[in-house]
Amino acid sequence: MCGIVGYIGDREAVPILLDGLAKLEYRGYDSAGIAVFDNSYKNLEVYKARGRLSTLAQRLNGCRPSSGVGIGHTRWATHGRPSDENAHPHIDCTGEIVVVHNGIIENYLSLKEELIAKGHVFRSETDTEVIAHLIEEYLNLDREAGMEAAFRKAARRLQGSFAVGAICKSEPEKLFAVRNESPLIIGLGNGENFIASDIPAVLSYTRDIKILDDGEFCVVTKSNVLISDIDGKIVDKDVMRIEWDAASAEKAGYPHFMLKEIHEQPRAVKDTLSGRIDRQTGDVVLSELKLSDEQIKAISKINIVACGTAYHAGLVGRCAIEKLARIPVEVSLASEFRYSDPMIDESMLTIVISQSGETADTLAAIRESKSKGCRVLAITNVVGSSVARESDHVIYTWAGPEIAVASTKAYTTQLIVLYLLAIYLGRRRGLVSLDEARRLTGELQKMPQYLEKVIKDNEEKTKQLAEMFKDCESVFYIGRGIDYAVSQEGQLKLKEISYIHAEALAAGELKHGTLALCVEGVPVVALVTQKKVYDKTVSNIKEVKARDATVIALARESDQEISKVADYVIRLPDTEDLLMAPLLVVPTQLFAYYAAVARGCDVDKPRNLAKSVTVE
Repeated sequence: MCGIVGYIGDREAVPILLDGLAKLEYRGYDSAGIAVFDNSYKNLEVYKARGRLSTLAQRLNGCRPSSGVGIGHTRWATHGRPSDENAHPHIDCTGEIVVVHNGIIENYLSLKEELIAKGHVFRSETDTEVIAHLIEEYLNLDREAGMEAAFRKAARRLQGSFAVGAICKSEPEKLFAVRNESPLIIGLGNGENFIASDIPAVLSYTRDIKILDDGEFCVVTKSNVLISDIDGKIVDKDVMRIEWDAASAEKAGYPHFMLKEIHEQPRAVKDTLSGRIDRQTGDVVLSELKLSDEQIKAISKINIVACGTAYHAGLVGRCAIEKLARIPVEVSLASEFRYSDPMIDESMLTIVISQSGETADTLAAIRESKSKGCRVLAITNVVGSSVARESDHVIYTWAGPEIAVASTKAYTTQLIVLYLLAIYLGRRRGLVSLDEARRLTGELQKMPQYLEKVIKDNEEKTKQLAEMFKDCESVFYIGRGIDYAVSQEGQLKLKEISYIHAEALAAGELKHGTLALCVEGVPVVALVTQKKVYDKTVSNIKEVKARDATVIALARESDQEISKVADYVIRLPDTEDLLMAPLLVVPTQLFAYYAAVARGCDVDKPRNLAKSVTVE
């Protein structure tokens, strides 16, 4: 998501920080800033600006302080809209401590309330600022112990994912850093050292890297790097020599952004869950949704409106909401919604889903709904986007920026938000018990490790299958219920990046036309994980097998029968039927990706398509 750069050495820090941040622009950001220790005035100077890095550079023209130590940041907003005030770095009350931060501090609200009660004054809406004030609080309690001890104490109080870089006015010869569940690396130079959230930021200056692990703390000077655990025990780290070129470094060694983003899904899901499940009770917490229990109970119908991949997420959301909250749900394509004279009123809720938050048809659906008195809830990935601003309520997916046109991690994080919303609505309507909520959220919290397992166990096999069928004219996807909903996303991925014709259909509809196309050699991808309709789907698989089609089944690990009817089986971890969608979609993403590679297609920029559709 965000980008961190830090430098300490004998060279001028400002150009190095700006260059490092420029190398991280591919990650996406909405503001940028740097903080340096001014050698002339012996003071910390902070410069930051909403918008592109060029805006920050313009602000620095003519006032670049001479400095050999500093930190920089490009921000992708999660807490607080994009603005100069919310841009990093953030300072404490006195201006002695400056921090940059990637990740999400789950308990920032309780920490902020505690610090305000002690007299601290906050200048931003971010979760990050609490870190600077918390360090300040501990430093003031024991100044003899110094910045390192105060920072360690503060880090122990933080819950969530974080990579933090910090500098202190009273100890300008040091950079401080800590990592927990958010990437952070140390670059080793000759008489100079670096910290960064990603390797490209420092690749122009060094290829020798140490990678921090979770719970590790680092004190960096220009001549030394000391890494320890959070309690101070020294940790010996191997040096990694980076041989990638700059272009590969942006992709973390992956050949394409799409493959990188497929592999980022476990982390994106974990981030999206962060702070939204109560650690003690296991219940869902959606503080963004400002609806009373009475208003939720009064909802007569939900309209989910979206386009493309987001529409497919909405199909899964309908299954979840109707099952858990027992509210009727209609899923509409945004491009059709306002032209259909929709029957909506103030008793209903419209849920719009958009990765970019700028989709023209989705914005039109918001305006149509609000014109008829209907409340609107947005699910989007971009803080401050048009969709977010125009909706009554917003729940953000914390997927981070997607560079590839074909959406992957945005889809899975949309699913996670929809699952959380369905549980939340069910709880507020008195239809989901705490035990049931705890069971479902427990499985959602396992989803990142399940996704890692799906990728690890199936990537090579999926690649082989894609190469095997790369020259076929058509691929059909079949399933029932949630399997059918995910099959629609699977077929979209295949045709948008490999240009193979693909079609998804409810398995029970085969005999109503498509079975005529299921002949020898035609691949049929069968999603078969829903226990309630398992036997029915197997019967449909037998129908296409009787016509000599080739069946690739996506099934549970525990399913021992499927190998008797399918030619190839991709196995997925067992979880609740309702929650299978994120696991099912990953093999379809990998299949599409490797088919596109095998066919020599431009994976990240497929022909005729754009990342954000801002016109009708």
